[in-house]
Amino acid sequence: MKKKRLIHRVTMYVILTFLSFLFLFPLIWMLFSSLKDEFQIFRDMSSLKAFLPPRPSEVEGGYFQNYIAAFQRVDLFDYIINSLIYTIGIIVFGLIVNSMAGYALARFRFPFAGFWLGVIIATLIIPPESIFLPLYVLVYDLGWVNTYTGLIVPFIANAFAIFLFRQFFLDFPRELEEAAKMDGCSQLGIFFRIIVPLSKPVFATVAIVLFINHWNDFLWPLVVASDESIRTIQIGLQYFMNEPPIQWGQVMAALTVATIPMLIIFIFLQRYYVQGLTHTGTKN
Repeated sequence: MKKKRLIHRVTMYVILTFLSFLFLFPLIWMLFSSLKDEFQIFRDMSSLKAFLPPRPSEVEGGYFQNYIAAFQRVDLFDYIINSLIYTIGIIVFGLIVNSMAGYALARFRFPFAGFWLGVIIATLIIPPESIFLPLYVLVYDLGWVNTYTGLIVPFIANAFAIFLFRQFFLDFPRELEEAAKMDGCSQLGIFFRIIVPLSKPVFATVAIVLFINHWNDFLWPLVVASDESIRTIQIGLQYFMNEPPIQWGQVMAALTVATIPMLIIFIFLQRYYVQGLTHTGTKN
């Protein structure tokens, strides 16, 4: 039996390692292509050299020539800062609002609670693009066009985040809350002093989901942020494709820079992310 388990475990590790490399291939190709010039990118396209860095003798101007040229061509730093403000604003306010909504749905008993939960979940099937026009009209009437407020506020509430929080809080032991009530702690105090500190996995999961979703946003920032001073990185990347000449080495360098924040967030929060997915959705 031990031998069979060992063989099974080794086989699983081999399969998972192969799949991980399979998913990493596009990132590896993008990274190494960002270090090459136009000729080298297309020369290596049909061979395994596409997944290898260029030789030092083949690089003129250093490995980071495309990165330097990309930052000189477009102010990527400002676009990255705008994207960070946009996504972090949604995450911070979204964690507060969605966690409180999920906690209310999991713990409080009020009329039509099941109905409102169904309405919230039903909004997941509505394409966001279908509400952009009325949403833009509302933002325009409020005077929020070309402001961070107009970018952030419409996406603070998130149905999927509320659902994840509710499912996680359903598994939370009620004994801790009852003990806190006996000590005279208010409901709001219970939430912020007991529930939040012990719910790091689901908070990390929601933070990663929100970050990935909104870091990659293109249409809404394009619609509501016509002022270049608050445009996000995804809009900035379009300059490399719309303004000739198209330098593919610079395009890959800009894409690599835009990918780095997502990788950093996931690397630091992946442990909590896995725990959050594991403990979410086990109760109805």
